[in-house]
Amino acid sequence: MLTKNILDKFKNLTVLCIGDIMLDRFCYGEVERISPEAPVPIFKILKEKTMLGGTGNVIANLASLNIKTKYAGVTGNDDSSAEIEKFLSNADCKYSLIKLKNHKTTTKIRMIANNNHLIRADKEDFLILDEKQLKDFEKIVEKEIKNSDIVLVSDYKKGLLTTESTQMIISLCKKHDKKVLVDPKERDFSKYAHADIVKPNLKEFELVSGEKFDARSDDFKLKIKTSALEVMKKYKIKNLLITLSKDGMIFVPSKGDAIQISAEAKEVFDVSGAGDTSLAVLGASIAAGTTVSDAMKLANLASGIVVGKLGTACVTPDELALAIDKSNGIHKLSQVSKIISRKEAAERVKELKEKNKIIGFTNGCFDVMHLGHIHSFASTKNECDVLFVGINSDKSIKRLKGNKYPLQNEKTRSYVVASLEFVDYVVLFDEDTALELVEELRPDVIAKEGYKIENWPEAQKVLSYGGRVIELERVEDYSTSAVLRKIDDLNIDTKNEESVNV
Repeated sequence: MLTKNILDKFKNLTVLCIGDIMLDRFCYGEVERISPEAPVPIFKILKEKTMLGGTGNVIANLASLNIKTKYAGVTGNDDSSAEIEKFLSNADCKYSLIKLKNHKTTTKIRMIANNNHLIRADKEDFLILDEKQLKDFEKIVEKEIKNSDIVLVSDYKKGLLTTESTQMIISLCKKHDKKVLVDPKERDFSKYAHADIVKPNLKEFELVSGEKFDARSDDFKLKIKTSALEVMKKYKIKNLLITLSKDGMIFVPSKGDAIQISAEAKEVFDVSGAGDTSLAVLGASIAAGTTVSDAMKLANLASGIVVGKLGTACVTPDELALAIDKSNGIHKLSQVSKIISRKEAAERVKELKEKNKIIGFTNGCFDVMHLGHIHSFASTKNECDVLFVGINSDKSIKRLKGNKYPLQNEKTRSYVVASLEFVDYVVLFDEDTALELVEELRPDVIAKEGYKIENWPEAQKVLSYGGRVIELERVEDYSTSAVLRKIDDLNIDTKNEESVNV
């Protein structure tokens, strides 16, 4: 059975990625009118987001899973190359780049309006190494292979991975007894001869095999296995793993039975980069010593997560851990998935805003839950699509109210708040106020009961960048202090009764 222990093993791995790296630039906006110059829509850009693409997305996914990552490849000598270096450094990826003068680094620009992909524009040159550069590259690759647990090769047909360079990489992996996995783009699989696993999607495999397959037919598994064995024999490939999009994936070894697994049912926002996520998780799992079957299951879970996100995306250890539990029939309380870290919250807000969701925020100690709190949550949720609730940590409350408080620890308070249907996410903060958290999340709407803007720094911050502030009316006779007074009165009455009975 697939277990979460695999995620702990990831931390001890070093994965070398080789292949075509690029920038993915997403321009989000809206179309409201047609140009008077020509019958084309006018796309108004509201915001932009840039991230690593191609092999870079494999690296980003590995880094997101706390796996030590290295990269060897080629770029142009331009601004895009400099951006790539910054992204690699931020991902703690050790990299070796050969920069080609007078060449453009591949940059893909996507225009997206209301989650609809309108157009993609590419800037690129083929980045092919000359004889001297290839020798330099070989020295770099051999050095990095020696100190890696596995090698992942991503071919996007941008010039680096010629038959000569690809065979050089695979030969060095064999020389140093390292497994090599290839994500192919070439129809001629002789380029990938002797690779341990080649991972085409179904369309790519159909082009190589010259056959068409229906993944939902009764005889699919038998037919594709027969064809895959012929392809492996012809091109001297050890194993094939064919991804089937919404139908999962199938692994065909040179010897033994084929393994087929179904896809995770997900609301699909964007399939960009799902194959890169699959390669990253598959390779890391195999390097960690798991079976191919479990590696496929984990890669499948990871792909199912990222297709539910907009744009090229990564998967986190917490997301995978939750997915593993669900796949094993372990249904934890839903509160667990609602309680997230500040970093996760910031990432979630970005994703949600890219889907044009309105982000709401409120905060407090919530030590003793009462009707006033419920009113605040319900009222705020009416003004937004997704409600984030900031909760003062135990340390924060002790500074503010003294060592007798809180009455309930932060874990309990978080679980109680996360149990409410109005609340989508809960985030703890250690500061005296939620101002820093608001600055990080930048919600569209902030609301709170009984606070005026002049005494409310978080609200002032939201107003400063154009957000909305809602001063909720206080629900009278409901407060933590009132509840505690009633408890004290009850204790006094109980003591008096005991005295009389004595």
